[in-house]
Amino acid sequence: MAVSSRNPSARTTSPLNWVLYATMSPTVFREKGYRFFFFSLEESRMHVHVRSAEGEAKYWLEPDVELSRNHRLSDVQLNEVQRIVESHKDELIAAWQRHFLDSGY
Repeated sequence: MAVSSRNPSARTTSPLNWVLYATMSPTVFREKGYRFFFFSLEESRMHVHVRSAEGEAKYWLEPDVELSRNHRLSDVQLNEVQRIVESHKDELIAAWQRHFLDSGY
C-alpha cells in the first residue's frame, strides 16, 4: 500500500509505518492499561513516556523518578503510574541503555 499524505488511514495502517513506529517508539512493558515506551529521536536525559486511553505523561528516570509533563491523566492515575515507574525503574534504565546506547540512537 502506498502512503498518501491525503489519506491518514494509509499512514497508520501501512506495514512499513508500523515497523518504523515500533522501532522508533519501542514499548518497554504494559501494565494496568498503561503503555510504557521511549521515543528514539528525543532528548538525551533518561525518561519514559506513558500512555493510556485517558491521556499521557512523561517521567524522568534520573536522578529520581519525577513527573516531567502530563496531558489529561488524573492525580490518581499519576500516582499509580509513578508507583509503577518506581517499581520498574531498574528495568526501564536497562531498556533505555539497550535501546539508546547499544543501538546507537
